[in-house]
Amino acid sequence: MKNVIKNRLYFNSIHSEDLQQAFEAICQETETIGYYALPTQDPQSIIDYAQTFGDHIDTIAVIGIGGSSLGAKAVYEFIKPVKTLKRKLCFFESTDPLNIHMILKEIDLSKTHFLVISKSGTTVETFAIYKYIHTLQNRADAYTFITDPGSPLEAYAKTVGSSVLHLPKNVGGRFSVLSTVGLIPLALSGVDVGSLLEGADFMRKSFFQKGYMHETLLKKANYYAKHHAQYHINCIFAYSEALSYFCQWYVQLWGESLGKRQRHSTFHVGLTPIGLLGPEDQHSFLQLLIEGTRNKSVTFIKIEDFKEHQMRIPDLSLPHLESLDILNSLSFNELINLQCDSVMEALLNEGDIPLDSITLPAVNEYYMGSLIYYYELLTSLVGELIDVDTYDQPGVEKGKVILKQKLARITKKPRI
Repeated sequence: MKNVIKNRLYFNSIHSEDLQQAFEAICQETETIGYYALPTQDPQSIIDYAQTFGDHIDTIAVIGIGGSSLGAKAVYEFIKPVKTLKRKLCFFESTDPLNIHMILKEIDLSKTHFLVISKSGTTVETFAIYKYIHTLQNRADAYTFITDPGSPLEAYAKTVGSSVLHLPKNVGGRFSVLSTVGLIPLALSGVDVGSLLEGADFMRKSFFQKGYMHETLLKKANYYAKHHAQYHINCIFAYSEALSYFCQWYVQLWGESLGKRQRHSTFHVGLTPIGLLGPEDQHSFLQLLIEGTRNKSVTFIKIEDFKEHQMRIPDLSLPHLESLDILNSLSFNELINLQCDSVMEALLNEGDIPLDSITLPAVNEYYMGSLIYYYELLTSLVGELIDVDTYDQPGVEKGKVILKQKLARITKKPRI
């Protein structure tokens, strides 16, 4: 059996009756919420689809925002440093004109295939970008559209003769990375999506079949829920640059799922997510964690073995800097994990900051799949325990409505 993700809790959380009820509620959700079953799918059709693309395509460009891009980007940026991938993957996910201009400068339109992703089929940001790019590249076979069945986008795709793929039923955008939304761009770039799903499925079985991660996930979710009024800020402190975009994905997943009005009261609740990177954020945010307000819990994520990337610090003594000879012959793998352990120990010594650590055995698709599904399960559990609808986003929708109203008013005015 492969090594597994390790999760150690440094706080006390009892296994109460509430946890059994939460587990039963999650089991019941599997009948209606689509993301739970995604790890069990056969990826062969996606792999076969990716193999239909010729070598003349060297770039896959995702046009999408939020859940339509963050998950795939998190996986791609995690795998890219350790694996020679078949194609470059880039993301048009902002209406910032500087960002659009910069990405277009870096790609060859004739060698790029665009994936336009919108669950509703009417996402304003996505189609503002698509309309602009369409004026530069209007070949129908340069685009694949990914959307819900029957959406306006599917009707458009059929009208122009482009390929269209569907999202699975009842899978929300921020939970969609293990669906066509994430798997298609990842497979086209050369990421092993079969291994990604295998890792997620291992985590799924471990939780639902009451394996090694079952009690840990329940206890962690219970602690967050029971103490959400005091420790209402949750920080991930990830000790690898490769996890930078995973932190961004987590921020959307956690914020959009848990910041809600409770289902059975008028109270507004939520856990504010913050993504941090070690070691650089040791020199900024760590001060706030150690001596600031006691309203934050922290999860450290580190990589046990960077495998072939075992660069060592030279056995070199520098004049006047002999005190730094303690670094000599140390690998950077050892150093970054010593930094992580030292920061954890500093926080543990404070005695009143809830901590836990997640250790990934290595950098590969399997462990990223496990980590993604771990956080999706944790989000669902915390949502159940703080009594919110984890899967809607009424606050986000309000902003979208106002934007469309403003756009409608602008279009009625004469253009200068």
